[in-house]
Amino acid sequence: MDPKKIFDAVVNGDVQETQAGVNEALAANVPAEQILNEALIPAMTEVGCLFEAQEFYVPEMLVSAKAMQSGLNTLKPLLASQADLSSKKTNPKAVLGTVKGDLHDIGKDLVVMMLEGAGFQVTDLGVDVPPEKFIEAVNDGAQVIGMSAMLTTTMLNMKVTIEALKDAGVRDKVKVIVGGAPLTQSFADSIGADGFAKDASSAVRKAKELITTQEAT
Repeated sequence: MDPKKIFDAVVNGDVQETQAGVNEALAANVPAEQILNEALIPAMTEVGCLFEAQEFYVPEMLVSAKAMQSGLNTLKPLLASQADLSSKKTNPKAVLGTVKGDLHDIGKDLVVMMLEGAGFQVTDLGVDVPPEKFIEAVNDGAQVIGMSAMLTTTMLNMKVTIEALKDAGVRDKVKVIVGGAPLTQSFADSIGADGFAKDASSAVRKAKELITTQEAT
């Protein structure tokens, strides 16, 4: 396998080249996990770096993420079967959703794709998500919750959700990251979130940091 071919295809946002590279690697009996770890994940890490360096913007990130997603969709059944055969450490579980009352999803969808590209098992709860759904996700094993809001009125439901997690007795079992256009670090701190992300790239970085801290304790 030439991981650089897949890497470059993802960074360039070329869906067809990404799929072709993944299929060639699989035909050469390269394990799906190796393709993920040596090509797809490094590519999305590079995309995140380019975004932070202001060489890429949201449109470029979206096309790269879609290319990565096309390759990942091919690998998912194989990755799942490999996980079934192995009792080793599984990838961290993240659950994302736009909070109750908010129907915006573009930013959330990009974070979903970026987290998948970083090797997380991601569940997308969609938009207008009530606190009860986040509580269910924690009970189902979620290690990270990502909440999004694009309105100053709906961002207040992030605090409501965190309080609901406390009332349900599951707050200590999960790390909570919040993000969205009207949010700030001080707001995230004031509602008791574990992290704030101003964009998809920083959301992935923060999720990795929180998981590392969680596993170390």
